[in-house]
Amino acid sequence: MARSALTGTRIRERRTALRIKQADLARSVGISPAYLNLIEHNRRRVGDELLGQIAGAMSVDPVALSEGAEGALFDGLREAVAGAEAEGGAHMAGMPELERIEEFVGRFPGWAAILAGRQARVNALERVVESYSERMAQDPFLLASLHEVLSAVTSLRSTAAILVETDDIEPIWRARFLRTIQEESLRLSETAEALVGYLDDLEEAETGLSSPLEQVEAWLSARNWHLEELEEATPPPPEALIAGVAELASSAARKLAIAHIERAQADARALPLEAFRDAVAELGMDPALLATRFGAPLGAVFRRLATLPVAEGAQPVGLVICDGSGALTFRRGVPGFALPRFGAACPLWPLYEALARPMQPVRKVVDMAGRLPERFLTYAICQPSQPGGFDGPVLMEAMMLILPPPPERAPGERAIGSSCRICPRGECAGRREPSILSEA
Repeated sequence: MARSALTGTRIRERRTALRIKQADLARSVGISPAYLNLIEHNRRRVGDELLGQIAGAMSVDPVALSEGAEGALFDGLREAVAGAEAEGGAHMAGMPELERIEEFVGRFPGWAAILAGRQARVNALERVVESYSERMAQDPFLLASLHEVLSAVTSLRSTAAILVETDDIEPIWRARFLRTIQEESLRLSETAEALVGYLDDLEEAETGLSSPLEQVEAWLSARNWHLEELEEATPPPPEALIAGVAELASSAARKLAIAHIERAQADARALPLEAFRDAVAELGMDPALLATRFGAPLGAVFRRLATLPVAEGAQPVGLVICDGSGALTFRRGVPGFALPRFGAACPLWPLYEALARPMQPVRKVVDMAGRLPERFLTYAICQPSQPGGFDGPVLMEAMMLILPPPPERAPGERAIGSSCRICPRGECAGRREPSILSEA
C-alpha cells in the first residue's frame, strides 16, 4: 500500500479527534508509546500490517491513512471545517460530521474535490493578503511612495482651493499657483507611475525575494539547508560554493552567504557529521546533552541540528536567530510554525525570553496559532560576544530550536503566533496591534 510522509500525521489527527490516548492506541496494536510517537511525527515508516492494525483500532479504512488523492481531500476538508469553527461556525447547527469524512469522500469525490479546491484557494488568497499587508506596513519604498502621493495630493488640493475660493488674486500670484499645480501634478504622476511599476514587478516575480536574507534562505532551501561540501576533509573556499548561484543576486546576499558558510564550516569541524549523528541517535535532540558530549557551545549545537541532512519522511528541525535588537537574522521554518516575512515576530516566543535572560536556557512547549494549531517543543538560548575585544561592545545573539512536541500535553504550554499583524488570537497579553484577520 502506497503512503506519503504524512501518514503519521493523519494517524495523530484521527487519534486526537477520537480522543484516544497515545498509550492506549499503542497498547491495542502491540507497540510501545515511544514508537507510536515516532510514527505520528513521521520519523518512522509504518508497514502495511501495522497500518492495518492501527486503522482497525480506530475504526477507519487504512486507505484513509495512506497516500493518495483522498488523503489530500481529507486534509483540505479538515481545513475547511477548522476555518468554519474559527469564524464561529462551531456554534451553528448543521456543522459537518468529521467522523464521516471518509464516507463523504468515498460517495461524493467530485463534491469533495470542489470543496477542498475552494479551501486551497482561500488559503492562497489569505497568504497573498498577509504578504501585501506586511509589505505595506514594512516596505520602506512603499511607505515613502505613499507619503509622496499624499503630500502631492494635499498640495494640489490646497492650491486649487485658494484659486477657487479667492476672487481677486493678482495675476503674478495666480501664475505662481498654476505653476505649483503643474509641478505637483507632475510629481504625483511620476510617483504613481513608479509605484505601479514596483507593484507590477512584485506581481510578476515568482519568488518575491526582496532582501539579502531572503536570497540566502532561498539558496539554502534549494540545498535542503545542508552544505555537504563542508563535511569534506578539505572543503572548497566559500567563494567557490556560491559561484554562479542564481538566488544570490545581490552583493549583500553573497556576503551573508559567505558568512554563513564560514560559520557552518566551523560548526562542522567542532561537531563531525557521523559522530554527531551517532550522538543524536543515542541522546536524542537535547542540545545541552549534545553540547556536553562534544564540549561545544550550545549555539553550535543548535545550528548543527537545524542543518543536518533530513531523512525521507522525517520532520525537519527549525531554527530562528535574532540579534540584540530582536531582528531575525536566520529563519528556517517547519510546517505549521509560521515565520513572519517582514517586521517583528510574536513577542511571546521563547526566543525573546532568552534574549532578556542571557546564558539562561529556556525550554518551552508552544502552541502556534493557525487554522489548524500546531504544538512544538522549543529550546532557546542567548549568548553574548565581544568581537571588538574586551573594551568593545557586547553583542547579543539569541537562538530558538523548533522540534516536534512531546506526546502528552502538560501544564505551562504557551500560546504563541507568527506576528501580531496576522495572528488570529483575539485575547493576548503581548498584542501590539490589531490583527488583519480579526473581525471588524
